[in-house]
Amino acid sequence: MKPAAPSLGSGRTTARQISALAVPAFGALIAEPLFLLADSAIVGHLGVPQLAGVGLAATILQTVVGLMVFLAYSTTPAVARLLGAGRHAQALAVGRDGLWLAAILGIALAGCGVFASEALLRAMGASGQVLVYAQEYLIVSLAGLPAMLLVLAATGVLRGLQDTKTPLLVATAGFGVNVVLNFVLVYGLHMSVGGAALGTVIAQWGMAVVYLIIVVKAARHQHVPLRPDWRGIQKVSSVGSWLMLRTVSLRLAILATIIVATAQGQNNLAAHQLAMTIFTFFAFALDALAIAAQALIGKELGAANVAQVRILTRTMTRWGLCFGVLTGLALAAFSGKAGWIFTSDQQVHTVLTVALLVMAVGQPLAGYVFVLDGVLIGAGDGRYLALAGMANLIFYLPLLLWVHASDFTDMTVALFWLWAAFSIGYMGARALTLGVRARTDKWMQVGVSASRR
Repeated sequence: MKPAAPSLGSGRTTARQISALAVPAFGALIAEPLFLLADSAIVGHLGVPQLAGVGLAATILQTVVGLMVFLAYSTTPAVARLLGAGRHAQALAVGRDGLWLAAILGIALAGCGVFASEALLRAMGASGQVLVYAQEYLIVSLAGLPAMLLVLAATGVLRGLQDTKTPLLVATAGFGVNVVLNFVLVYGLHMSVGGAALGTVIAQWGMAVVYLIIVVKAARHQHVPLRPDWRGIQKVSSVGSWLMLRTVSLRLAILATIIVATAQGQNNLAAHQLAMTIFTFFAFALDALAIAAQALIGKELGAANVAQVRILTRTMTRWGLCFGVLTGLALAAFSGKAGWIFTSDQQVHTVLTVALLVMAVGQPLAGYVFVLDGVLIGAGDGRYLALAGMANLIFYLPLLLWVHASDFTDMTVALFWLWAAFSIGYMGARALTLGVRARTDKWMQVGVSASRR
């Protein structure tokens, strides 16, 4: 593996180090949103019920994978801190334990999902044709769940080792294979939404195999045994528990939002699904900086270089705000054309445009939130993130209840207020709680203490 990069120095060097990690991370991060965008674009032209069904199923999948994101978010800073301390073999041992945990969880969750799929979809409001298509897409997609979790864990290992270029290459290849397979299976073999799911599953397993080969080769080079270390697996689990609670609060917010969208009718649900997929795409673009923050903050704290951590935090926060403004402008310019890419339904197109314009206004907030989230994750400040996440959810739910209870006669107005509550209200609450924490030194003390264990 590459040796650890030296500590950062000048502002120009700092910018280069951030860019070297963030730019490739952008491509890797958007792989999963691109999979969903490709599925939405291909399935959308089959009809509104198919699109709405895939939207509900994709929400469940994103929820499950999102809850398991600690496999990457706990591994990246842990590996980075050990790398910064010069303990390469131990860093790879943590990565190995993360992969074993990912495999165990992936198999267990996929098995449970097969039996619980219909109940989950009905609980989210699916019925009729929407339920049929949603269940078909979800059942097939569950076969790729272990692969998705293995990709998360392996990507976390490589990020911790300051390597975001390899995930970029793997993600690019995976996306290309996914698009081709989905188009052939859906339109060539007429497999409907099941074909879109199958194409994605094949691409995901291909990516997982590539990552496993890379990590296993690196572990053998450092003479790290491949057999599972149950104490190590338990440690990864315990470290990730606070991050999982943080993620639970995020996913509950998204689930509550889509339940309100479902109650607004089929057209608003379809438009919301497209809007949320696009939001996820832009969120992961902004999250590229957060990944750089996790890797760099973790490494510098492992080296006990607190002064450089402060410089990194200030620099990346400014970048996050600027990137948020740029993505917001791009989104506003794109909003009027987005609907025609995914569906020919005029009503869906109209309400989608409004949702995207509201989303564009909230992008600077999102940029600020995602960067500070990455900084605190890099420091291992999971406990604060979890508690703050639950506080944000408590603030957000009354806003959603107001939107749900309001008797909107115009469904465009209904979706406008739903997205205002999410992208301005909820993201604003997150910005406040993260900003307050970042202004103290407590989170850095947490990171320095964790690196000495």
